Amino acid sequence: LSWQWGWVLCCGRAVAAMMELRNELLKSIWYAFTALDVEKSGKVSKSQLKVLSHNLCTVLHIPHDPVALEEHFRDDDDGPVSSQGYMPYLNKYILDKVEEGAFIKENFDELCWTLTAKKNYRHDKNGNCTLSDRDAFRLWCLFNFLSEDKYPLVMVPDEIEYLLKKICTDMNMEWCAGELDDFFSQEPLQQNGITVWVFLEWVNSGRFTRGTEKDTVTMAIQEVYQEIIEDVLKQGYLWKKGQLRRNWTERWFILKPSILSYYVSEDRKEKKGSIPLDRNCCVEILSDRDGKRCMFCVKTPSRTYEMSASDTKQRQEWTTAIQTAIRLQAEGKKSLHKDLKQKRHDQRALREKQKAAKEEELQRLKQLQEEKERKLQELELLKEAQRQAETLLKEEEQRRKQQHEEMQRALEIQLRQAEQARASMQAEMVLKEAEADRQKKRIRELEDMQKLLEEALHAEVTARQEEEAKRYAQTRLLSEEEDKMKALMQLKEEQEELIIKTQREKQELRQEMESKSKILDEAQQQLEEVRVNRQRADQDVMAAQRKLRQASSHVKHWNVQMNRLMHPIGPGDKRPSCSVGSGFRGTIGGQKDGRVKSLGKSEENDNANEPGKENLHRSLSNSPSNASSVVEMETTALNGQLKRNSMESKKSVHRASTEDQEDTPTEELMR
Repeated sequence: LSWQWGWVLCCGRAVAAMMELRNELLKSIWYAFTALDVEKSGKVSKSQLKVLSHNLCTVLHIPHDPVALEEHFRDDDDGPVSSQGYMPYLNKYILDKVEEGAFIKENFDELCWTLTAKKNYRHDKNGNCTLSDRDAFRLWCLFNFLSEDKYPLVMVPDEIEYLLKKICTDMNMEWCAGELDDFFSQEPLQQNGITVWVFLEWVNSGRFTRGTEKDTVTMAIQEVYQEIIEDVLKQGYLWKKGQLRRNWTERWFILKPSILSYYVSEDRKEKKGSIPLDRNCCVEILSDRDGKRCMFCVKTPSRTYEMSASDTKQRQEWTTAIQTAIRLQAEGKKSLHKDLKQKRHDQRALREKQKAAKEEELQRLKQLQEEKERKLQELELLKEAQRQAETLLKEEEQRRKQQHEEMQRALEIQLRQAEQARASMQAEMVLKEAEADRQKKRIRELEDMQKLLEEALHAEVTARQEEEAKRYAQTRLLSEEEDKMKALMQLKEEQEELIIKTQREKQELRQEMESKSKILDEAQQQLEEVRVNRQRADQDVMAAQRKLRQASSHVKHWNVQMNRLMHPIGPGDKRPSCSVGSGFRGTIGGQKDGRVKSLGKSEENDNANEPGKENLHRSLSNSPSNASSVVEMETTALNGQLKRNSMESKKSVHRASTEDQEDTPTEELMR
């Protein structure tokens, strides 16, 4: 329902805008039609209407149908047609096809002005005209805008005074209402309004301008024309800060109710850009910076424009004008002066209504006064009748004494009734006067109440706008706070998970440190045993060197076997058979088992190394030259295993110290 109601309001506004546009066009067309009506009979020939219709279609940018006029007045042959007969054709084929914004209104007005000025506008024969042709055209347009929507078109004295006051203000000249009052006093028939030609003739007479230069008058009329007809709320130079280069440039700005345009200069030949205005825009005062003063900004939903005025007064005027434009957009109004014109019209209607009520009250008081006078006359007549009756009673006193007494009593009764009626009439008059005073007081109270209601309505609208802005800001802050709360809860959960994970890793590292310390102790014990075995092996080597001479023939064979022994042999691999005896194979097998156990199982106890030691002694007893190599290989393997274990222990200590700086390594890990 709200959407449908909004759509109905939009349609209503569009229809109202089209009706306003049609009324404005009809005013200019009325002047053109009356200019073609040379005989002032209300009738124009078809040929002239064809030319007029063609020109209207051209300036309004709508297709022209030259046959439509003939078909519309097909029964009238070639005779003239009246304005009433032309209106259906005008509405159907021209005005119904007009689209707002599709044509230039000034060109349309110039066409109608050209047709009507040739016949009705009279220049001064001596060439002393105050107005130029362009000024007369602009005043004609202003007259049509401010005139009443009644034909023939006239402008009431209030609107004339309003227009002349604005022109005087732009000319920096004080307005004098005496000349206009003198004009209306000399022309009592013009009290209800004057025509545009009488208005132009009075302005051309020079009584209004009082010797002001023509250029000043032209500039003032142009500014008023731009303000009222072109809806220019304000125009002038301002400094504007660029968006990309961020430099300050002086531009000529023109403010209209829906847009703020800026040009290179005041001739408006090169347009640099525009700022669309709507109800979502706002204007704010800024502090002085960047060497600029009197700064303010216009905020739109897409961008913020920073500007600087020449002084504080200009900044105040610009901000007030922009706020007025935004207010008009929020209220759905396209023109400020149309709204002001309607308000003035409503005020005049209210004054006329009050005047009519006052006249009605005076008429009623007058009727009461007449009735009072009539009652007094009746009372005088009664007194005269009483005097006559007394005369008759005196003459017939002896004859009709009793009748006279009865008559006297009747007359006394009537007199008392008349006095009572008179008293009641006087009391009624006092009540009527009091009632009239109360009515006047009531009217004044109603006027004051209306002003208070208007102020309260304005305050309420302002408060509602501020409340909507605050609600929007509050909603945005609540949503941001909710998002931050969700992010905080998520971070808290992640932190708790990290704490649990850190504690778990800390326990694992402690266990690993304990196991590594045990392995390190075992490796140190094995190293001591290996050193002792090495010393024994060195002694055996000295004995084996004596037998080396006997094995010189077998050196090559021993070298091949040593090269094979340099490659590690995994468990379960089969070694190829060789020509050496079973005693040598047993020795080699014992050496292999001892080396594999010492390299792969450093964490086992000392009993695991006993078979390797026995095999080592057997190999040394059988082959003295091979014994030294085997001992060196075992020593090297054990040293590498000890280094790896120590490195892993250091890394574990480092990780534990970074995760929990309060924990310190144990004495065993330091050793």
